[in-house]
Amino acid sequence: MATYHSSYDPEDSTTHYTSLPGQPDSGRRKSFKVVSGILLSSFLLSLPFFVILNNKYSPTSTSEILTLAPTSRGVSQGVSEKTFRDVSGGASVSYAWSNVMLTWQRTAYHFQPQKNWMNDPNGPLYHKGWYHLFYQYNPDSAIWGNITWGHAVSTDLIHWLHLPFAMVPDQWYDINGVWTGSATILPEGQIMMLYTGDTDDYVQVQNLAYPANLSDPLLLDWVKYRGNPVMVPPPGIGVKDFRDPTTAWTGPQNGQWRLTIGSKIGKTGIALVYDTSNFTSFKLLDGILHAVPGTGMWECVDFYPVSTVESNGLDTSYNGPGIKHVLKASLDDNKQDHYAIGTYDPVMNKWTPDNPELDCGIGLRLDYGKYYASKTFYDQKEQRRVLWGWVGETDSESADLQKGWSSVQSIPRTVLYDKKTGTHLLQWPVKEIESLRAGDPVVKQANLQPGSIELVHVDSAAQLDIEASFEVDKAALEGTIETDVGFDCGTSGGAARRGILGPFGVVVIADQTLSELTPVYFYISKGADGRAETHFCADETRSSEAPGAAKQVYGSSVPVLDGEKYSMRLLVDHSIVESFAQGGRTVITSRIYPTKAINGAARLFVFNNATGASVTTSLKIWSLKSADIRSFPLEKL
Repeated sequence: MATYHSSYDPEDSTTHYTSLPGQPDSGRRKSFKVVSGILLSSFLLSLPFFVILNNKYSPTSTSEILTLAPTSRGVSQGVSEKTFRDVSGGASVSYAWSNVMLTWQRTAYHFQPQKNWMNDPNGPLYHKGWYHLFYQYNPDSAIWGNITWGHAVSTDLIHWLHLPFAMVPDQWYDINGVWTGSATILPEGQIMMLYTGDTDDYVQVQNLAYPANLSDPLLLDWVKYRGNPVMVPPPGIGVKDFRDPTTAWTGPQNGQWRLTIGSKIGKTGIALVYDTSNFTSFKLLDGILHAVPGTGMWECVDFYPVSTVESNGLDTSYNGPGIKHVLKASLDDNKQDHYAIGTYDPVMNKWTPDNPELDCGIGLRLDYGKYYASKTFYDQKEQRRVLWGWVGETDSESADLQKGWSSVQSIPRTVLYDKKTGTHLLQWPVKEIESLRAGDPVVKQANLQPGSIELVHVDSAAQLDIEASFEVDKAALEGTIETDVGFDCGTSGGAARRGILGPFGVVVIADQTLSELTPVYFYISKGADGRAETHFCADETRSSEAPGAAKQVYGSSVPVLDGEKYSMRLLVDHSIVESFAQGGRTVITSRIYPTKAINGAARLFVFNNATGASVTTSLKIWSLKSADIRSFPLEKL
């Protein structure tokens, strides 16, 4: 928690959703116009897989229906596109999903509401024995709109209880949406929740809310500050380019707090910094925290310290020797979460990346799959930093409406600095996920010759925790001088592409005949200098025979250091697969929608599709029980 001590209370009223002074109860008011101008002028001036996968999808049949391109949702209001659009664009093909298929897609241990649309995680925190998750929610439909704050609590980050809505769009300053926000816990326990509201004029403003009763462990009632909004777009910033305040941290002066908000100037993504002593009055600091040309609008910015010497998380206000700061931005232009590690100077109000070539937005990503709008919080109970991320759908909007829900949250991940590389973060599923492991693991060891695949017998292939390690034949690895120069997961064509030193890995959610399958694998390339580069990929191209769902190859390179085996951990939960390579240096989240590889027909395989190297593998596979996610029994309180 932060170190500034104060008994400050934003206002004495305990009324839920207090009206603005002098305004009618409807919460409406006259048009809001922001003065345009030039901001930060000084900145502007200074600036064959297994041989058997030859099946071809059949042409459009009675089970496939041509539909018009989906309607855009969110962009006109100034947020990122909330309708999934396949890379093909234009008209799409809808598949005649059966209820059995759609029922199977619902996850068993990932957090999701009982129905309807969900997106960004908001204001996660720990309070009086409960973890709280707030999230963007549409109470009316499985598509984006009418954004409200859903609310759920847990004692272990795995089993969740749904609570009544925390906040609804009912005031002029958030009538078009209660959007993303973050919580700051003050030293005496007060909780300040800053969030973006979309006004009646579609202007993005920042608002304050706080619990009506801090002694309530469930934080059921929230009060909107009567003086909202507390921040409006400054001169030079577009009225739709000002959103998503971070958790605040203590400034260099006693009693001072700072936070950052994402924006852009032209095509340059920027992070603005505001100063406050009371969370109701804010001052925009001169200059900016950081900017990266060509990265476009930064939203859902996150900023926090990591220790370079210890193995625990840090409160957001922590700074000093042995500390680096992570700057993360969700890029509106490409819907990717990027991060960089660097040094923060609170006096100069500047963050500087350790490596400019790995700057925020042009270097590393938190997750190379379907993953966006992530947010961390400091868990003071376990002294760890925990990361949440929104995992959207990649099927058609019509399918989401048919099944009645859309999107899940990732399994919460701990975040640490990678001391071995000095360039990466390490993301790992929270330890509590292991409580779902059912009995002893299935253990398998195998020597996989080039072009081989082996079935792994498990009780249910739809809910698994898989730990796998691989060793490549040393003679083949060292004897190969140059191969697959310029390899890239996304353009490789998937696991069907064979090279001397890859691919090798695990196949999840496959049917017995491998007509549907999702391989997760390593692929080793070597340059003319003989130096090996390892790639970690997830191939969705054969994940489903249904049209209308995205089928991409995700991935990136991953450092594999001397003495390390090639290792991966996979969390398989029906239509989502979260894949962690080398202890979490590189992570990929996949959404898949099989038509055959469901229920008892789902299978698990291990494979080596390299042409010139044998691979030894060792696997441990646990079946995972379902999490208990249900409504809180409020009637028993």
